[in-house]
Amino acid sequence: MGRGRLRVYLGAAPGVGKTYAMLAEGARRRERGTDVVAGFVETHGRPRTAALLDGMEVVPRRTLDYRGTSFTELDTGAVIARRPQVALIDELAHTNVPGARNTKRWQDIEEILEAGIDVVTTVNVQHLESVNDVVERITGVPQRETVPDEVVRRADQVELVDMAPEALRRRMAHGNVYAPEKIDAALGNYFRVGNLTALRELALLWLADKVDDQLDRYRADHGIARTWEARERVVVALTGGPEGDTLIRRAARIADRTKGADLLAVHVARNDGLTDAGPANLTRQRALVESLGGSYHQVVGSNVPDALLDFARGVNATQLVLGASRRGRAAQLFSRGVGVTTTAQSGTIDVHLVTHEETNQGRRWRARRPAGLPAARRNAGFALAAAGLPLLTVLLVHLREQLSLASDILLFQAAVVGVALLGGLYPALFAAIGGSLLLNYYFTPPTGTFTVAQPEALLQLVIYVVVGVTVSTIVDITVRRSREAAQARADAEVLSTLAGDILRGEHAPVAGPGGYSALGNILERLRETYALTTVTLLERDPDAPITPDTLRDPDCWGIVATAGGEPCTSPDAGESDVLVEDGTLSLVLRGRTLPASDRRVLEAFAAQAAVALRHQRLAETARQIRPLEAADKMRTALLNAVSHDLRTPLASAKAAVESLHSPDVAWSDEDQDELVATAAESLARLDHLVANLLDMSRLQAGSLGISPRRVAVEDIVARAIGDTDAVEIHIPDGLPEMVADPALLERVLANLIANAVRFNPPGEPVVITASAHGDRLELRVIDRGPGIPPADRDRVFQPFQRLGDRDNETGVGLGLALARGLAEAMDGGITPEETPGGGLTMILTMPARGAL
Repeated sequence: MGRGRLRVYLGAAPGVGKTYAMLAEGARRRERGTDVVAGFVETHGRPRTAALLDGMEVVPRRTLDYRGTSFTELDTGAVIARRPQVALIDELAHTNVPGARNTKRWQDIEEILEAGIDVVTTVNVQHLESVNDVVERITGVPQRETVPDEVVRRADQVELVDMAPEALRRRMAHGNVYAPEKIDAALGNYFRVGNLTALRELALLWLADKVDDQLDRYRADHGIARTWEARERVVVALTGGPEGDTLIRRAARIADRTKGADLLAVHVARNDGLTDAGPANLTRQRALVESLGGSYHQVVGSNVPDALLDFARGVNATQLVLGASRRGRAAQLFSRGVGVTTTAQSGTIDVHLVTHEETNQGRRWRARRPAGLPAARRNAGFALAAAGLPLLTVLLVHLREQLSLASDILLFQAAVVGVALLGGLYPALFAAIGGSLLLNYYFTPPTGTFTVAQPEALLQLVIYVVVGVTVSTIVDITVRRSREAAQARADAEVLSTLAGDILRGEHAPVAGPGGYSALGNILERLRETYALTTVTLLERDPDAPITPDTLRDPDCWGIVATAGGEPCTSPDAGESDVLVEDGTLSLVLRGRTLPASDRRVLEAFAAQAAVALRHQRLAETARQIRPLEAADKMRTALLNAVSHDLRTPLASAKAAVESLHSPDVAWSDEDQDELVATAAESLARLDHLVANLLDMSRLQAGSLGISPRRVAVEDIVARAIGDTDAVEIHIPDGLPEMVADPALLERVLANLIANAVRFNPPGEPVVITASAHGDRLELRVIDRGPGIPPADRDRVFQPFQRLGDRDNETGVGLGLALARGLAEAMDGGITPEETPGGGLTMILTMPARGAL
């Protein structure tokens, strides 16, 4: 049996009618004779939704006990054993109770689908993993339950259950979504018109992407290459030249004219790996595209127009933006160029040819073409031709009777090839022309003159010269390409090493604000690679005017980071420099002058340095903001917690006092005592809470008064236990005294004991042990409770943390935070560890006698 089919009803918010649509679909299928069961349906008490379940078979749910409460979950095994044709299962993103068969309901549904059963389910857009954070920013409500987008994208059908925000709010106002007591709060918070409109747009856009994927698969499966203008997609072609910024902005404006249009930038790299594109330009332009909401792509191809159009058709582009040709008018007479060729072959894709400042100016930014063979080999080639051809002539003159003219020409041809292999093009041309003259004078009848009497001899000489020139040209091109490939391979190795260092996070020391950073690694790697003495990254003063003089003035530049010797203070202070970030940054090199062929790699280093600097500054900004975020989070948590914990004891005390003060009721003595006790208990709780808050604020301000002195371990433990009888004490004799403030230490230990007693199983005692280790004493408070996962052991000491396992009546969560703060203020500490056999051990470490 094959895999079942999945149908998902997607909604923008609760209450739009997903469950109703799912049940209606189940009812329609059941009427057609399909075996349909309700695996798990949550009606939320809505009568019209519950009515659709009438007459439908419902698979009994599985009951699970968790922390003293019973929960019902989908019984996956029962659904598979029942083997219906279709199962209706609500809430795809639901998280199952611990102890269930799977952690998530979508995992249960996967098992049911693998069993060959079709499933119809529901999910809200806020539960999709990819938009979960966006929804939280819009609504201010975090969604804890999420489902991977891929699970929904794999569905055979996804149907949007849509409803206008105003209609949904009317449904809520009529009581069709939530209970009456929740309506006002919901309408004023999550279900505001703006929130619902944004959620609706998210759902529509997500579904549009899903439909777009289905359309792409359909076109690929059916071999459809022509563009279907179902959605505007604007592709802008980048060459790596300086005009790319203009093209990107123009393409972005074109895309903005159509709501929901996509912007894609593409760079076509030659498939031989040899390109004259500017890496710094491409890096900057990629950042620009992404900042405008587009995406950057790179494809490889030998024919730029064909590669560009293949990409455009592959992404179903509707418009293509190209820059007007940079080549001069003379060059355009011999070749139409990429723009004209692409336009002629574009078919249904609209092509925009955009003029720019570089039009008809030629590729002035191109690196100088590498030379062919080195001068030493060219000189050797000339010397071989000058000496070798006369010697060959003398030899052949003596063998004139034995050899024909054709043999003489072949031998001279071999000499020309040898000269070409040694010296390249120009020595070979010299040898070919000189050899033709020698052949003509000494071996072509009539000899001794430069006259050629026989047409066949003339043809042989012409072929000789043509072959010599051709061989020389091929050798020169081969050598040039070989050197270019070697240079490209070396550049690629350098850049690969640089990228590997950055990805591995290797940091090098660097002078200046950078310190140990990725930026320092880039500068140091560049200095080592090219054997430089100093590499400096400079930043121009933003207030300085941009003129030729200020661009070289040291007062207008500041050192961002430097590696090596004495730093350069201006771009003129080094042998080479590369400007990046629109001239605001300059990478200056000192030590030796680098050839123009290394310019591309230098630009790549400069671009990476600029990116590293940007990331470094963003990280520094994040570090500066983090304390503010923590303080804000602390204030928010304090307000949230105190709003309940202050209100509860105040309300209890107020109610008790008002009851006693009421003249309408005659209270008995017992009732009066009980009310007074209630008021006293509530005020005591309030006093304890305020004391904790004050102590925590003093700790954070560093103004808590501490009076350390020597105290006996037995005495402090006895006072901390008080009347608690669920504690066993195992303290050996002869322990040294502790050095601490007795009152504060008692509060710390009492807090740890109370926490252990609260979570210890009934009937199990909390064990307290003590031991000495050098100049430190350890007190261990040991319980056999549920313990704390290792990942949460530090978090429990943060203020207002309860790990989600306690209600709001147990305090604001300051106990452990205050206990650790007080211990550290007395030069001690608290460390949690797992109790062997299960549970939690809190280790209180304090200075021993002699440390005072």
